[in-house]
Amino acid sequence: MSFFNQLFFNIFNHLKKGRYKKSANDIAMFYITLVQGSFLLVLGIFFAEFLNQMNVITIASTKAWSLFGIVLFILYFKNWMQYSGKKRKVLNAQQRKNTSYSVWVLCLIPITCIFISILLMKIF
Repeated sequence: MSFFNQLFFNIFNHLKKGRYKKSANDIAMFYITLVQGSFLLVLGIFFAEFLNQMNVITIASTKAWSLFGIVLFILYFKNWMQYSGKKRKVLNAQQRKNTSYSVWVLCLIPITCIFISILLMKIF
């Protein structure tokens, strides 16, 4: 099982036990899209700044942000397809029950990635 699947099922199981029983899947799907988007943001800013330092002409900033928005929409659609039906039930059956992360760690993952991307934007 991949890292993102483990994160999804950790947040899904935590929300299922709490007060968000009916909307646990939607919140977990939004969370995993946020995590994947923040990783994508860090990588995109890193490579944009790297190519800028190498004096390589790349795409404009507005086009890059619109491309990022399109990719986020595609990521959300992919996660919706993956975690909304039969495949989620199969992955849930395959998951190991002993892998669980703290809720605070799960919240800090996207916050840390966004903070690193803001630092990369300010430094370069």
